[in-house]
This record gives sequence, C-alpha cells and structure tokens, in this order.
Amino acid sequence: MIDFTLETEHPVIIPSDKVQLSGLLHIPKDASGLVLFVHGSGSSRFSTRNKHVANVLNKAKLATLLFDLLTPEEEKIDMRTSEFRFDIEFLASRLIDTTDWCLKQLITQKLALGYFGASTGGGAALVAAAKEVKAVKAVVSRGGRPDLAGESLPLVQAPTLLIVGGNDEPVIEMNQNAMSKMHCITQLEIVPGATHLFEESDTLDEVARLARAWFVKYLGSH
Repeated sequence: MIDFTLETEHPVIIPSDKVQLSGLLHIPKDASGLVLFVHGSGSSRFSTRNKHVANVLNKAKLATLLFDLLTPEEEKIDMRTSEFRFDIEFLASRLIDTTDWCLKQLITQKLALGYFGASTGGGAALVAAAKEVKAVKAVVSRGGRPDLAGESLPLVQAPTLLIVGGNDEPVIEMNQNAMSKMHCITQLEIVPGATHLFEESDTLDEVARLARAWFVKYLGSH
C-alpha cells in the first residue's frame, strides 16, 4: 500500500494486464469518497475539463483519480486507426483494473468509489459499474455515450446521473434511450446552451456543481 497522507497530487502507476497506466491521485483530508475519471477519446489524465471538475470535487472532500486509459503507444495507434476509442469492453477492463488497484492500495482509507465518465468514457464507466456492483456507489456521465454500454445498462445498480448539453441533440436522444433501459436510480440533467464539450461560458461549472451534488449524496461527505 502507498502512503497518501499528504494532501497533494500524487503521480501513480497502475498495472493493467501487461501494461502500466499513468494517473494523478488527489486525496483531500477527511475524504469520504473517491471518484475515478474515465476520459473520452483523444484525452488523458491532463484533460483540462476533467481537472476542473476534479478540483471542485476535491474542495467537497472527495478524492479524485485522473488516469490514462491508453498507454502512449496505444494512443498513437488510436490516433491513426481509432481502434481503441470505441472498444468499450477494452476500456472498461482498464477501468476495472484501476478500480481493483484503488481498492487494494487505499484499503485503509475506506473510500466509497464513484465513476465520472466523459463521452465514450461514459459508456465504459457504465460497463465497468455493471461488473463492479459491490464497489461502485455512483456514476456521473458528462456528454457521455451510455448507449455504447449496450447489454450492461440494465445491470448497473449504482445511482447514475447523465449530464448532456442542451445543444447536443443527438447525444440527448442517446442518453434518453439508454436511461429507459436502466433499472437503477437515474437522472438526466440538460445544461442549456451547452454543446458536446461544454466549452461555453459557465456550462462546465454547472457540470461540476451537478457532479459534486451527486457524489456528495451517494458517496457521503463529512
């Protein structure tokens, strides 16, 4: 186990099958939950949007882990071929390995786990949540593709919040259809004026506010 007593951002290395994934772990003092960020294609642990949301969660006494789903070599291949970005089962397996790593490394912290997925990462988060029903207590999807979770949707037990931009019309419909197949607690929040990446003024702040409220409710907060 690693000593994460200092309230700073820790670079971590997470083993997954035959590769190692890089991550950034931040555990605030008196944290009650840990949120694993599952980014979309072409993104990484350095995603400015995810780091913004993570910062808001940290201030609410929630720990965060931003990590790379792909190795640098895999990322180069995916940029040419797109062979990994829509392989949701593969991405979910990386998330499950990371979840297991967190459970082992942070066993003394007793942190409730949640997933924050973006774009295709939203689909991967739901597939993993369907398989990690005992560990995962909450899911938030930002501009996600829950439709890509397919047959896993009815198996998800964690309360799930779906956040979609008001101007991201195709993805709104995808989220509505996916929601109709889920049996857990679900909620759809449409952020007015936002497009897929929530680049418009104040829209990402609204995503962070909604995510914080959801995770504080279901992961607990001191």
